[in-house]
Amino acid sequence: MTSPLLGQSQAALEAWAVAEGQPAFRGRQLHAWLYRRGAHDIAAISDWPLSWREGLRAREAETGQPLIGRLTEVHRRVAADGTTKLLLATRDGLQLETVGIPSADRLTVCVSSQVGCPMACRFCATGKEGLARSLALHEVVDQVLSVREAMERRPSHVVFMGMGEPLLNTEVVLEAMAVFCRDLEMAQRQITVSTVGVSGALPRLAERARQVLGRTQFTLAVSLHAPDQRLREALIPTARGYPLEELLEDCRDYAWETSRRVSFEYILLAGVNDAPAQAEALARLLRGFQSHVNLIPYNPIEEEEFERPSPRAVNRFRQVLLERSIAVSVRASRGLDQDAACGQLRRAFAGSR
Repeated sequence: MTSPLLGQSQAALEAWAVAEGQPAFRGRQLHAWLYRRGAHDIAAISDWPLSWREGLRAREAETGQPLIGRLTEVHRRVAADGTTKLLLATRDGLQLETVGIPSADRLTVCVSSQVGCPMACRFCATGKEGLARSLALHEVVDQVLSVREAMERRPSHVVFMGMGEPLLNTEVVLEAMAVFCRDLEMAQRQITVSTVGVSGALPRLAERARQVLGRTQFTLAVSLHAPDQRLREALIPTARGYPLEELLEDCRDYAWETSRRVSFEYILLAGVNDAPAQAEALARLLRGFQSHVNLIPYNPIEEEEFERPSPRAVNRFRQVLLERSIAVSVRASRGLDQDAACGQLRRAFAGSR
């Protein structure tokens, strides 16, 4: 096994232990240390023979590659509402963000799928940095474990709404979901995958989800942010290659194939896309669609002049949708006092050094 141990199933870890000349139950012990105890280092596995641990540590020193593959916490910010944002470092010197969002009955982890993002959405801090690379399986799984450690609480939900475009790293995202369900005992219905839209990706997602997960029960959230192609291209430059009508047709096919309602995300930008007429246009666009609209008041970032809409404008937009029988909710803003928008902590920390 050349890839890090984190992210592997119990069966795979048992096979690795046997290949190392150990009994299979050592793999079961390793599984518990990885997913229940969150081990960072081989040396921490105290119920393994010391001689074996020392041999593995020597191999790590020789190759320069830790076997487990945990990330390193670089920085932490905790907002007044308890929202905790972590900046984590990879082995090749890159940095990514993950966020723990607590409430009375749940802890949601906002997970990154890439370091940076190629989609270049104008309202997103991550898009300003471009794409460094996609994350590996152990780097995605680590984010949930790191939030669990930082907040001393078991995560209940995962949303792939952090840095990056998940559908440009589909295989790893699906494999990570398998780990969350199989090894961390989450339910697939507690996981959401958010995408801005990648041409041809949704049919493949539905097919691969059935193959990797057995069934498709996670929530798909599609970022629209505009009720027409012209405005959407102005906000999301990559939308030029994926017309809105084509995206919505793929969403309809996905909903039919999976029997799962699609959620649409809509970031409200003051004076740009928050007018009642635009709400009416959005309602017409989604008429007859098995869907839900999640309105997200904008979190300001540097380098863009977009502004957060007033509560009155948000409520007015929501009311127009409700009057036209569109299921809608408004996402409560969390962590506004600690650079809540995706990519802000990474940029702020880099600029402070």
